[in-house]
Amino acid sequence: MTVFGIAGICTAQHALRPEFEVATVKLSPPLQPGELYRANLGTARNGTVILSNATLSDCIKFAYEIPSDSQILGPDWIKSRDVRFDIIGKAGPFTDRDELLLMLQSLLADRLKLAVHEEKRPLQFYMLVQDPRGTKIANSNADQNYAVAATNSRGRIVNSRLPMSALAMLLSRFEREIVVDMTGLEGPFNVRLEWDVDNVTGPSLFTAIQEQLGLKLESRKGPMDVLVVDYAERTPTEN
Repeated sequence: MTVFGIAGICTAQHALRPEFEVATVKLSPPLQPGELYRANLGTARNGTVILSNATLSDCIKFAYEIPSDSQILGPDWIKSRDVRFDIIGKAGPFTDRDELLLMLQSLLADRLKLAVHEEKRPLQFYMLVQDPRGTKIANSNADQNYAVAATNSRGRIVNSRLPMSALAMLLSRFEREIVVDMTGLEGPFNVRLEWDVDNVTGPSLFTAIQEQLGLKLESRKGPMDVLVVDYAERTPTEN
């Protein structure tokens, strides 16, 4: 089972890669005692890519569209909040998302000397499947997308035009586990999902998915693609 393809990696590392017109990569300031950690783990729209307070693992996940930290292997510091980055890359306003992500891959290779390769490893993961009793989600009839994705003590995903693949990606990020869409459902869908992260005053994520969406998360283990970081530098080269 493959979550991301080797073709994208080969394109980024071995062919003529697209690059941003203007880009900055800086180390984020150290967190102060008691300071609340806030991060932008990746946005790509209107020709601009932004990440802030992002670990290198966060940057790699976004650039290569990898669902889970467990699919990125490398030195410990790449997942540590002690080393975080602020990145802005700008291209033409009509540059599509796929090309922007290739540009980000190029930027990481250029400024942080990131070198990676792909392997398969046996990993635990969750399959997102339909509940045999039937789904409870409606196809979207919204002309425009609205989205809310947040988690603290209460997890919440609200989106008016959400494909199941994107829902699996969000669940992977919230749970820090691999979630693979196996629903077979074509969307987008109008999704509203709320759960209690601590499972004290409300439903757990597993219960909420079944009760609110008519879907299930089933645990599996099998060969999954992982991205191995062969080399990366903590300090970016000058902008």
